[in-house]
Amino acid sequence: MKVYHRIEDFTPLGNAVVTSGMFDGVHLGHRKIIARLLEVSRSSGGESVVITFWPHPRTVVSDDCSDLKLLSTLEEKTALFELLGVQHLLVLPFTRAFSELSSDEFIRSILVKGIGTKKLVIGYDHRFGKNREGSFAFLKEHCGEYGFEVEEIASEDIDNLAVSSSRIRKALFSGDVEEANHLLGYDYALSGTVVKGDQIGRTLGYPTANLLVEAAYKLVPLDGVYAIRAEYNHTVYQGMLSIGLRPTVDGKHRTIEANLFDFNKEIYGEPLTIRFCKYLRPEEKFDSLDALTQAIRKDKEDTLRFFAG
Repeated sequence: MKVYHRIEDFTPLGNAVVTSGMFDGVHLGHRKIIARLLEVSRSSGGESVVITFWPHPRTVVSDDCSDLKLLSTLEEKTALFELLGVQHLLVLPFTRAFSELSSDEFIRSILVKGIGTKKLVIGYDHRFGKNREGSFAFLKEHCGEYGFEVEEIASEDIDNLAVSSSRIRKALFSGDVEEANHLLGYDYALSGTVVKGDQIGRTLGYPTANLLVEAAYKLVPLDGVYAIRAEYNHTVYQGMLSIGLRPTVDGKHRTIEANLFDFNKEIYGEPLTIRFCKYLRPEEKFDSLDALTQAIRKDKEDTLRFFAG
């Protein structure tokens, strides 16, 4: 897959089949659109193009986006598009000036002149341009003068999946990672760098890798204990993960700590990806470290039982 970060870097294609959107999470609903995009590009002998935007438009047009939490970073979204078989990914910088483009300006400068669009595939109720003034009806009315066809994915095709980014976020915030994973079509992930912690887990017999997620906007699920899979150096390990303040040891800040099974490497400063599989229990404050150790032992038993089942 070829990736472009400016329209100026994109050489117009002879037969571009295009879709556009934020595609946060690239969930099952988005995949319905991408599948149709790829189907049309193959049948027409064209090339598939996905347009997305970065940063998130709300960070540009809204005065307060402190509560904005996304399902995917740009890097994660790019990897998902590549896995799906998209040929070209155009990441347009979303700026204040870009937000002022009218739908007609967007179509003429980006879709027609910049990409060479011959067919546009969009999700139902998709809008674009200043104040989201561009609509499917607008495109159908003017596509003849722009020189491309337009196809809208039927609302029932998406509604039947009962999936949306907001529904997935709600599931993750409540700890229902199995529901979130079902709607995503894959296990929700956090990626970051392993940093040094207080090493309390090591003294209890359960050493942990403390994950620093640098993207502040990335959604971290509900505090608690989870069964996970961890990807390190192209190898997948089973494990368990705790998110929270560690009240038993009077923790002062939120941490993400993973105990990987059958793993004894020192990996400080190295990348690690965590994939959430099942929520086990909420975070608790125990009366002693012995009680905490017993709870962790049961967490491991529950995690192994989950993977075995």
